[in-house]
Amino acid sequence: MPRFHHERLVVYRRAVEFFSFAHELVASLPSMRADLRDQLIRASTSIPLHIAEGSGEFRANEKARFYRIARRSATECAAILDVIETVSGVEAARFDRGRMLLDEVIAMLTKMAMPGMRKEG
Repeated sequence: MPRFHHERLVVYRRAVEFFSFAHELVASLPSMRADLRDQLIRASTSIPLHIAEGSGEFRANEKARFYRIARRSATECAAILDVIETVSGVEAARFDRGRMLLDEVIAMLTKMAMPGMRKEG
């Protein structure tokens, strides 16, 4: 049973799933790509953390600000996946789950960050 509001949000749970995916992916990357691994871990960590912060806000504009930050981190993760795929030689299918999760997260955060249109996902 969730204790905190953010734990009830589908977007938060999907963001945590992506974080787990990112950790699995980086564990398989060559050590020479430490820069990309570190960047993906930082950006994937930022998504659920900012969702949780936004969920804890009372003012709508502050909630939306944190959800926009989380969305930017999610789009950063999508770009990092593109770069990793290009330079790592890891097969494209390996990235499908991560991209699917990011698609869901970005769509939900886009709606949540729009003033007047926000429905917490």
